[in-house]
Amino acid sequence: MANTPQSKKRARQNEKRFAINKARRSRIRTFLRKVEEAIASGDKDAAAAAFRAAQPELMRGVTKGVFHKNTASRKLSRLSARVKALG
Repeated sequence: MANTPQSKKRARQNEKRFAINKARRSRIRTFLRKVEEAIASGDKDAAAAAFRAAQPELMRGVTKGVFHKNTASRKLSRLSARVKALG
């Protein structure tokens, strides 16, 4: 348990940051799930639109430190290939 004032403040900051990051991660996963569902339904236009909406969200997660840059790039690359393959 935190004892010093500094460690108590740190614990509060960590809880707050955890909640913010959790919300961001959840939001990004929702966008990715929408792309997955559009791909599964076979609707190329809907999949492309969902992909365009998900792209900036995922990269925003990178700038906020929720995801690593390479992880986001890998996810976008694989989704993009699957959307293109719908043709």
